[in-house]
Amino acid sequence: MSILTVGSVAYDDIVTPYDTRLRALGGSATYFALAAQHFTQISLVAVVGEDFNLADEDLLRHKGIDLKGLEKVAGKCFYWKGEYLANWNDRVTHDTQLNVFEHFQPKVPDNYRDAKYVFLGNIHPSLQAEVLRQMNDQPKMVALDTMNLWIKETRQDLIDVLGGVNVLLVNDSEAMMLSGQNHLIDAARTISQMGPQTLCIKQGEHGALLVQGDRIFIAPAYPLCKVIDPTGAGDCFAGGFMGYLAQTGDHSFENMKRAIIYGSVLGSFTVEAFSVDRCAGIDMAAISKRYHEFVDLCHFHE
Repeated sequence: MSILTVGSVAYDDIVTPYDTRLRALGGSATYFALAAQHFTQISLVAVVGEDFNLADEDLLRHKGIDLKGLEKVAGKCFYWKGEYLANWNDRVTHDTQLNVFEHFQPKVPDNYRDAKYVFLGNIHPSLQAEVLRQMNDQPKMVALDTMNLWIKETRQDLIDVLGGVNVLLVNDSEAMMLSGQNHLIDAARTISQMGPQTLCIKQGEHGALLVQGDRIFIAPAYPLCKVIDPTGAGDCFAGGFMGYLAQTGDHSFENMKRAIIYGSVLGSFTVEAFSVDRCAGIDMAAISKRYHEFVDLCHFHE
């Protein structure tokens, strides 16, 4: 089944210990869509400016991503300039320019409004809620990503939209900030009372934690020798996770375990090159190969 995603389409200037990439295609919706399209049809809602490159639009179309919901307005695309330090966990933001994204009001096309799977990318909670209001029926699964800024500055708006969400994807510090708990399991169970019955806690190089009630699954990170650019890895993780669930239509906890591994696989590919280069360049054969390598790494007999 198809997935409706809403988020940002942006250009990034990225500085890493290895190299620098200017005007790299980025944004939460971009990364998510390019990861999830390996599994199912994607419909994208976002806004871009007059400087959006035709080649980048062609890339998204070539991957089968439906762009009827990509609004083009006067002005420039959302822009971010960041620098990753030697340990990769420290990131410095040098510049952020919202540009056309500052006044973005998501408009869900009529033929998107029956989507059974919805991913609400990391944008203001009021915009996430507006997308859900435009849906004709309650989707089978709604997943949401957020960040510490929204947790701190728009907490009540976020809690309100969480009431209609099935899965929340956050990192460990965001989970503890939102819940007020200092232990991740306690944090997950506190957040579940706000609406999401499933919590996927991303822990970067340490993997991910899946919590649903009393059921817990710990997924390691895929071991990599060299990281080139971590930008968008979390969004590609979400794309692999949601893409697999939408493809299979199976929301059981056992299948979510498989989905979290596919998410980790897509995230691991993403960091191996700048921008969307690696995620857009792989195929399902490469994804399946790494998935089975992942399974072998985690498998043992009692």
